[in-house]
This record gives sequence, structure tokens and C-alpha cells, in this order.
Amino acid sequence: MRVLLVEDDADLSRQLKGALSDAGYAVDHAADGEEAHFLGDTEPYDVIVLDLGLPKIDGVSVLERWRREGKTAPVLILTARGAWSDKVSGFDAGADDYLTKPFHTEELLARLRALLRRSAGIASSTLACGGLRLDPRAARASVNGEPLRLTSLEYRLLHYLMMHQGRVISRTELVEHLYDQDFDRDSNTIEVFVGRLRKKIGPDRIETVRGLGYRLTSLPGESDET
Repeated sequence: MRVLLVEDDADLSRQLKGALSDAGYAVDHAADGEEAHFLGDTEPYDVIVLDLGLPKIDGVSVLERWRREGKTAPVLILTARGAWSDKVSGFDAGADDYLTKPFHTEELLARLRALLRRSAGIASSTLACGGLRLDPRAARASVNGEPLRLTSLEYRLLHYLMMHQGRVISRTELVEHLYDQDFDRDSNTIEVFVGRLRKKIGPDRIETVRGLGYRLTSLPGESDET
């Protein structure tokens, strides 16, 4: 899953970017409102973390622009302690959740997981597709009860496919959501990672829909029940 982190504090940005990357996210960072608006307007993020006290353009104005332009990615705003009016302004501008500084990184990660579940219409904290299980909190996956050893990109790929299971996803969409802005993107590498993932979870769980992309489905007779 791909996240845009908008924060002008360099130390906090480094800390959060490291934590998000460790949790399996592809992370882009913007340090001011102008860059944030540009990235949010041109890149397809799954979720956005937005500080409100930004240089050049404040966070509320950035969020208002995104919503006017039809950008629907869930947004978690960061506010200063006691700034209740900022929370109200943020929600009125289109925010989905908020955190007050200072905060624990684990709470930020938990709130992002909840936002992603809600945006995908998923109620359970654990993703299931037949014998496949993925726990975003622990960044672990298993098939038929056996733990999977996945690279970071294999994990991101499986996570995205499970969040959108049953839907055909193009290679272009996968590239846009698996890699950060600075990565040398090549849609042909998706085919390689799909091949690797098939070897680990079984060749028939990821269907190739010729000319369109890939679709994750459970095997015949499998149940999603834990």
C-alpha cells in the first residue's frame, strides 16, 4: 500500500517514514503544502498522513483542494495538542481521522490500518482469501496455516491483491501502488513478483486475465472462515 506523508519536521518525518516502511508501506514524503498538493493531485495514494501546520500552503487548504478536485484517498490529519479548532476545520475540509501530537507511532499505524479497511469495505483486522491469511498489524502472512517468507515487495503485492480480491487489477495500478515515487518503476517487474508469489502461495490463486491484469481468488471449495 502506498502512503503520502506530509510533515515539515525533519526528525519526525524520518521517524515516521522509517516506521511506515518497516510496516510494509511504500512512502512518499512532502515537506510543504505546495509539494503535498502536487503529489496528492498526480499520484494515486491509498492513504495520506497530513500535518496541518505546513509552510507555503496550510494543511487544511491542501485538503480542501484535494476534495474539490475529487481526490478520495482517506486522510489522517496531525494536529497540535489542544488545537480543537484545527480538528474541526480538518474534518470539515474532508479529513477521515486525526492524531494529536505528540503521539505513539503504533497508534498512527493502527489508525492507518483502520482507514484502509474502511475504505476497502473490510470489517476484519485480518485479511482472508480461502487458505490465505494476512495480518497487516504484524506484517505476516500464511497459507493453509503455514507461515510465508516474503520479501517486502512480495508482501506489498499480496497485501494489495488481498485488499482488492476478486477484482482484476492492472499491472499499471500495481506499479502505482507498490512503489514509491523515487523507485525506478517498470511494469514488467510486476510479472516477476507475481511469478515469485505464485510459487509461495500456489499457482492457481492469482489468475492472469489476459490483456487486463491479475485477480486474486480463493481455490474451489475453500472458505474464508478462520
